[in-house]
Amino acid sequence: MTEKTAKKKRSRIVVKREWCKNCAICVEFCPKDVLVMKDGFPEVVHIENCTLCQLCELRCPDFAIEVYEDET
Repeated sequence: MTEKTAKKKRSRIVVKREWCKNCAICVEFCPKDVLVMKDGFPEVVHIENCTLCQLCELRCPDFAIEVYEDET
């Protein structure tokens, strides 16, 4: 019998502040409250809650946010 180990997938979110126009759409669309607005920009506060749905990235009109999947 062989045993397989499952790799947990973690997310990483990058906010390009120079592209961001402070619309907060990414914050509003996040179903897990991973992002909050701080000093006019989205900030990642609960990365452990990210489900990799990528709604923040897909809804950003300025392409200012990117979601990456990292395997550990």
